[in-house]
Amino acid sequence: MTACAIEPSAGHGDGDGAAPAGCTLSADGAYGARLASAGDAWFPERWTLDGPEPYAVPLPRNQPEEPGTEVQPMGDGRVLIHRRVAGRHAFSLLYPTGPGTGELPLGAVECPDDRARLRLLPPAPCGEKAYALAVGPRSTSVWLVAGGAFGPERVAELPGRGSGGVWLDRAGRLLALDRETGGRTKAVVVDLERGGEVSPLLQIAADSDDRLLLADHDSGLLIVRSDAPSPGQERLGWGVLGSTLPVRFPECLRLRDCSVTPFAIQPGQVLTPESCAVALRVDGPAGSWVGVWRPAERRVHHLPAPEGWLTGTGLWTADGVLRLPYATEAVPCGVARLRPPAPALPDPDTTPTPPAPGHAPSPTDRAPGTTPPPPDSHSHPHPHPHPHPHPDLRPGLVSPHAAGGDTTTPFPAFPAPPLPERPGPPPAPSAARPVPLQEAPLGRLVTN
Repeated sequence: MTACAIEPSAGHGDGDGAAPAGCTLSADGAYGARLASAGDAWFPERWTLDGPEPYAVPLPRNQPEEPGTEVQPMGDGRVLIHRRVAGRHAFSLLYPTGPGTGELPLGAVECPDDRARLRLLPPAPCGEKAYALAVGPRSTSVWLVAGGAFGPERVAELPGRGSGGVWLDRAGRLLALDRETGGRTKAVVVDLERGGEVSPLLQIAADSDDRLLLADHDSGLLIVRSDAPSPGQERLGWGVLGSTLPVRFPECLRLRDCSVTPFAIQPGQVLTPESCAVALRVDGPAGSWVGVWRPAERRVHHLPAPEGWLTGTGLWTADGVLRLPYATEAVPCGVARLRPPAPALPDPDTTPTPPAPGHAPSPTDRAPGTTPPPPDSHSHPHPHPHPHPHPDLRPGLVSPHAAGGDTTTPFPAFPAPPLPERPGPPPAPSAARPVPLQEAPLGRLVTN
């Protein structure tokens, strides 16, 4: 059983001592919330982003917040705040009241075990509820902390240590978590309307760690991180919910001396997941900047981040504009709009690469002596050995390609360019291993 229990009160509490980074956006992009600083003090701030001009509303209380405090916007403009109070995790809703800030206490979750951790999950797509993940030494619990009838409520519990958190549908029913059991991490699905029923989602290889990072409700595009193609080295890959094609691991997403973190997928590409633009946070010797990649292309477009970018935060519009919130002394609440190059066939002579240390990235940057990337690393799928365990799990839903009568529509294939000699030792070759996206519980569904 989990080490957390309900407590009836809320209040200010202790954080973890680390200042927060970036901000959190609501699922529809209408609001944002972050901890802003005023000297050495921290206070919640709500951003309104769906009007003609973005603006911020400070929501300070009677005393400053601890730097480890979490905030999250709700769909109605209120801000959920999570504070640590002497072993308890207290939740309240903040809202502006004229010149002041109103607060509605929601209750608390107690975690007496010092090894237990609790954090907010990404905003639910419905905007009316909020959830938290409590991770203990042997089990993980999902808590409904806002939007319930009687305060915090435990809605699911599963063995193992959970992490991540990706919503797979617009109703906020299907939650994907990365669960560690037996020394391996696999993505699973938790059905919050079936008492927390757990089903496998991503099992690329028996001895691999497979995590789900992002999912798009419209196209079914999934962005994963796994060491299946290169044991001991995690790589970014992509697959499509409901497809029988393998997960692919593009070589262009392996940037030397850089870490790459996807943070947003372009919506609205219902039957063309390979055309979805994916926004990447790239951290390297030159700092942090923005990358844009599409599965149909074999390149990453490198774009400079706006000054004061709330790093790792952003949202796509359906027509392909990336909106990045930023805050500077001159502009305390701003949104930069970036439109990356239109999708095109890869051109080996113009493939962008990360900037050299000390050089600001730009859309046309290309380091001298670089070479075009090799083809995607992938292999052929093998059939799933077991039938669908819950054929009536989501009645009325179909495969992304079922409307066209083809559930195995291939993605565009591009010829592999020649690979000239490259300075420095080449990366070790990956062993050919099957890496299919298994057709477990969600394999035949569109989650929109």
